[in-house]
Amino acid sequence: MKAYLQLTAAQLRIFARNRQVMFWTLFFPIFFMVMLGSFLGNDAGMSLSGSIIDEDGSQASKQLVKAFTGLDNVKITETSDKQSALKSLNQGDSDLVIVIPKGYGERLPVTTAGGQSAKAEAANAQTSAAQIITYYDQTNKLKSSFALLAVNQIVDGVSKQWVHYQPAVTVEEKGVQSLNLKYIDFLVPGIVAMMIMSNNLNGVAGQIASWRERGILRRMQSTTLNASTFIAAQITARLLMNGLQAFIVLLVGNLIFGTQVNGSWLLLLFFVVLGTLAFMSIGFIIAGLAKNPESAGPIAGFISFPLLFLGGIFFPINNMPAFLQPIVKALPISHLTTALRQVMNVGAGWTELWNQAALLGGWMVVAFIIASRTFKWE
Repeated sequence: MKAYLQLTAAQLRIFARNRQVMFWTLFFPIFFMVMLGSFLGNDAGMSLSGSIIDEDGSQASKQLVKAFTGLDNVKITETSDKQSALKSLNQGDSDLVIVIPKGYGERLPVTTAGGQSAKAEAANAQTSAAQIITYYDQTNKLKSSFALLAVNQIVDGVSKQWVHYQPAVTVEEKGVQSLNLKYIDFLVPGIVAMMIMSNNLNGVAGQIASWRERGILRRMQSTTLNASTFIAAQITARLLMNGLQAFIVLLVGNLIFGTQVNGSWLLLLFFVVLGTLAFMSIGFIIAGLAKNPESAGPIAGFISFPLLFLGGIFFPINNMPAFLQPIVKALPISHLTTALRQVMNVGAGWTELWNQAALLGGWMVVAFIIASRTFKWE
């Protein structure tokens, strides 16, 4: 026990003295979180803008202009310069241009307070419907579809007002409040998982390979120190460091973006520990395969780099191609990110997350068995 405590304390002193590594291993995840959270975390809704040109100048066209400029989700500005508005649309500076052509008011149906008289119906039958012209960007289908939907809703409402339309079927709207999550709520647990994977997979592989090359492991082997005591001290020191770093990332996320842990802190800590053990075991495998520190880094990068983008850290796994999802869902990083998100955002408990715990535990056991067979003191 004394050797275990001394080795753990020595490893922690090594971490503390290597301030550059401590700074960058902590600063990089926080920098990534703040940068992505600032740009994408607020989930600002899609903003649309456009122009409207009233070439008719009638009372009816002015009412239509007022309806368009009063939209909440689309910012429509009235202008008389059609060429400038179309140029702005072509350059991508606006999303649509609405033109009310001359004669718009004259083509509207003749109505009376009580509806259409027989004389009015006869007059209306001889005239075509009034039209407006909408220019939109064909290359941006998503924005264009929203813009055209807003225009059609306004035009449809105006048309119904003119003909005194009475709906035969109505819709009763009943809203419910779902879990209101922003991208930053998705991102922060992913950043914690990324930090655990990077620190242990890359850190263990590089450090053990370096110690082997410098003969430190050989000297340890020549003492009465057991391999289990050495590995247990390594695990304990890294668990303490990862726990502290994860807490700092969560604290920064809470102070800057207001993210919260809705579930159990104990369960969150359990998955931090389980993830640390799983990726430490993989790091020991890499350290056993690498012949020197120079080859350990590229091997660790070859494994960790794809996991950054396939493990659901920055993007939901459900958005990936269907053929790729079964492979991604078998990776340890995907289960770690899922478990951390479920605990933090949904408040999931032990019963909901047993499969993530089982799969992470399976990865840890298999990787530990392989690491114990490939580990070399010299």
